[in-house]
Amino acid sequence: MLCLTTTAKTVKAALDQVWRNRVYIQAAELRLDLLDPAEYEKASAFPGELDIPVILTCRKKCDGGAWGESERARIKLIKQVAAAGKFAYADLEDEVKNPELEGFLRERKIKIIRSFHDMEGVPSDLYARINKMAARGDIPKAAVTPKSINDVITIFRAEKELSGIDEKIIIGMGDYGVCTRVLYKRTGSFMTFCSETKAAPGHLTAKEMSELYRSDRVNAHTKIYGIIGNPVMHSVSPGIHNPGFAAIRFDAIYAPFLVDNVRSFFKLAEMLKICGFSVTIPYKKDVIPYLGKSTREVKQIGACNTVVRVQGMWKGINTDYYGFLAPIESDFPSGEGKEALVLGAGGAAHAIVWALRNRNFRVTILGRSPEKTEKLAHETMSAWDSLENAGRYSGKADLIVQTTPAGMEPDVDSDPAPGLEFTGREAVYEIIYKPRMTVFLSRADKAGCKLCYGIDMLFEQGKLQFEAFTGYHWPPGAEAKF
Repeated sequence: MLCLTTTAKTVKAALDQVWRNRVYIQAAELRLDLLDPAEYEKASAFPGELDIPVILTCRKKCDGGAWGESERARIKLIKQVAAAGKFAYADLEDEVKNPELEGFLRERKIKIIRSFHDMEGVPSDLYARINKMAARGDIPKAAVTPKSINDVITIFRAEKELSGIDEKIIIGMGDYGVCTRVLYKRTGSFMTFCSETKAAPGHLTAKEMSELYRSDRVNAHTKIYGIIGNPVMHSVSPGIHNPGFAAIRFDAIYAPFLVDNVRSFFKLAEMLKICGFSVTIPYKKDVIPYLGKSTREVKQIGACNTVVRVQGMWKGINTDYYGFLAPIESDFPSGEGKEALVLGAGGAAHAIVWALRNRNFRVTILGRSPEKTEKLAHETMSAWDSLENAGRYSGKADLIVQTTPAGMEPDVDSDPAPGLEFTGREAVYEIIYKPRMTVFLSRADKAGCKLCYGIDMLFEQGKLQFEAFTGYHWPPGAEAKF
């Protein structure tokens, strides 16, 4: 079940939240601790207004909630609201030892969800604690905070380690935990949570969970794909692949994985039987040692942005190469006699410089690191200089490509080359896609330059990834959700 956690201050507003999202969810959680005290008397009527099961919860501040009054008052409120309402579940923390309240709830056939929250990490005795809670006859719920991909592995292993517990909820909070929320069934959980305004760290909206990720329709046969990076939650790639899967009725899900260690992610990929994944900053080079096969572009560029499982091994592909070229194909069918200026010498720049050189552009690379910039220039037979000297190249290029992260969310006010002036005759290509219009691109627009947007490159390379993942072309009727 997808369960919507209410975040409203009034019962009416909480009901409105549920009905707005009713098409996506199968349960709701009424958070008493977020209601105004004047609304407590109305709370018992909440489940009677709905056609789905409701969880009654009053969360303390130490567990990520807002309740700051005494424990005695909290227990009294839970009992008072439960007595007059038709709740299906009540959430009680593991440390609550109140036989009277527990018996009271069971008499009314209200199932107890026995929960514990770790806002700092993933406890080493996670499985033992869940087993202990389940032994009491309650539904165990663990909301923990993974700090690494190894912690994420621990959460996903729960499906096998705790397979004897039929009903359980195991949630990873924060950005590392998002993949466990989206793939909650692969942790062995029967329920996951969402909200309109992030009631907990890592919450997605009900629409995202159901419509974009189709999390509630994942089963044992669903193929898993994803994107790895650090950071990764800004990525719009799920908005390309998941709608594409749905359009061709391909039983698959594409999820974001925040990764701190590539080797550990490959262990997770084997455990979850992940079929393929996209690679973004900073791992386009780091994945290469783990590949069994690589395309010519990966070998030439030395960077990989797509990994697929082929005949029991990992194959590396670089779709950035052709994805970059697609938006400028009509304006520059050939680079013969053309000058290109590339800002940056990172992983994305490698694919772009190679694509330009293979189209016969004369390329000059401007980078912050002399070592990296000179190395890339030497490998690609290009010229190079420091990014600080960008102003010297004003008016000298037919095409300017901006590959640095300057200007990307949240650093939206940065300009990678404020000294570089535009004449208006250049084509300016910005590979950042959030925001669509950066400070750098805005300056080029004011000068009258032809603009190329990062979202176009992203979509073109994403369509090539989609083909590598599924064996099918991107469906023309599908609508990407950026």
